[in-house]
Amino acid sequence: MQAILLSREEVGRRARDLYDNGIRQQVETEENIGKMVIINIETGEYAVDKIGLESARYLRNKHPFARLFGIRIGYKVAASFSGEMERDYQ
Repeated sequence: MQAILLSREEVGRRARDLYDNGIRQQVETEENIGKMVIINIETGEYAVDKIGLESARYLRNKHPFARLFGIRIGYKVAASFSGEMERDYQ
């Protein structure tokens, strides 16, 4: 199977579409706010954990060449250099 090259913008767009159109309703609960959801943009599978590492390993074990993208649940960005992150209220 030949890999299709995608720009980082396209990977992000696909992940955001998957998140906004189904994953968000499943994971955006009070106990998950601030955790990371890692999404396989090709299959739509996802996993949640505190920093995303365990989820990424889990998804990589299932599909070694998967294109993964992380989103911090409840926030507009996954990380911040200044230490301040803006909440994403929807």
